Amino acid sequence: MTDTEPPAHDAIVLAGGAARRLGGADKPSVRVGGRPLLDRVLTACAGARNTVVVAAPRPTSRPVRWTREDPPGGGPVAALDAGLRHTTADRVVVLSADLPFLEEATVQRLLAALHTSGTDAALLTDADGRDQPLVAAYRTAPLRRALSALAEEGDGPGLTGLPLRRLTAALDLTRVPDPLASFDCDTWDDIADARARIREHGHVLDEWISAVKDELGIDLDVDTGVLLDLARDAAHGVARPAAPLTTFLVGYAAAQGKGGPEAVAEAARKAAALALRWEEEANAAEQPASGKPAPGPGPGR
Repeated sequence: MTDTEPPAHDAIVLAGGAARRLGGADKPSVRVGGRPLLDRVLTACAGARNTVVVAAPRPTSRPVRWTREDPPGGGPVAALDAGLRHTTADRVVVLSADLPFLEEATVQRLLAALHTSGTDAALLTDADGRDQPLVAAYRTAPLRRALSALAEEGDGPGLTGLPLRRLTAALDLTRVPDPLASFDCDTWDDIADARARIREHGHVLDEWISAVKDELGIDLDVDTGVLLDLARDAAHGVARPAAPLTTFLVGYAAAQGKGGPEAVAEAARKAAALALRWEEEANAAEQPASGKPAPGPGPGR
């Protein structure tokens, strides 16, 4: 690890809220862009060494460790404490499960801010400048101390029902403004807004590819531009239906060779060269060499 590279971290995702403003719906399972909100958040924190989800177990796009606060429904501070008990890294990313626009780059930005600032935590602020302690990176040692102090001074049973502001008030914070990544879904109007913005915020193709990869269980980063260029060349040089068929065959060839992104790129290069040769032959047929008549109809035509 270098001085500018954040150390290893764990992740805690809080996904067990009552979602009263959604009529009690299972909010982490609500789909935005074709994917459950929880899976979207799990994709964003995929760089974590260990990921703990505080909620009742359910199918997810990648393996996680499950736990619950005691009693269930004890609130975010109690849930955070329950998740923290299953982490070992010196840094932990804490996220709610209702963040449709959270990306891995944002998580890395929080970790970098925590690493360089020397504070106890780095958290996002929303469009109104409000702290978002459930989109944050924490140093685990001061976080554990703050939770222990809250448990000792509380009037009720442990940490149940305590607001997050009681926790963050005891920590030295660095704030990172990000109105998009901090957008969370509390109501059905928020869900509708997120579903609309998925198609409008300039990354619809990336969103679609991420959804397909999750659906198919594929963990592979490829150069989308290479495949789009191949589809264009196949459609233009051969026929429009050749575009999807060619990209499928390229993917199949790469999989047969058990290759990664490099194998996809090499197969795409070969297929693109083939499509260009087809186009050259078609152009030659339409423009015969000077002095030679174009092929005419055969005898009897």
